[in-house]
Amino acid sequence: MAENTNDSAVLETEEEQELTSYSTETNSGAGTGTSAIEPGYGTGRRKEAVARVRLIPGSGKWTVNGHTLEEYFPSRLQQREVNSPIVLLKLENKFDAIVLVEGGGTTGQAGAIRLGVARALNGIDRDANRAALKKAGFLTRDARAVERKKAGLHKARRAPQFSKR
Repeated sequence: MAENTNDSAVLETEEEQELTSYSTETNSGAGTGTSAIEPGYGTGRRKEAVARVRLIPGSGKWTVNGHTLEEYFPSRLQQREVNSPIVLLKLENKFDAIVLVEGGGTTGQAGAIRLGVARALNGIDRDANRAALKKAGFLTRDARAVERKKAGLHKARRAPQFSKR
């Protein structure tokens, strides 16, 4: 039994070593939190939603169309998505966000706000923020949209049911 405990101790230290080494796929040092703290502006679009985001130095308060973030997006998933560029750069509680968003549904609006926040952070301090935001994919516009309905079909691709006789 003593040999088994020694082997497990060796395995634990190997696992710890593996966890401390990072590959190119991990965001080990994504944000250093050393970005400039100054006002910034960004526009984001996703599906039919358009968001105008203004970041000002503050305490981390969110205002979305006159409501708090928790009131406007009751889903924690969407709250996390909207706040993800700030969390990635380790700039929590350093900016107040004032957002005006219109069009689309809640998912499209959350995606639009995320892009707007990322663009605003990129505009504030390009040297410190751009690499991490770009690597995480936050500066890329998601171009997917609803495909249009075609003539002779029920929906975009749904054909009428075939009847042999």
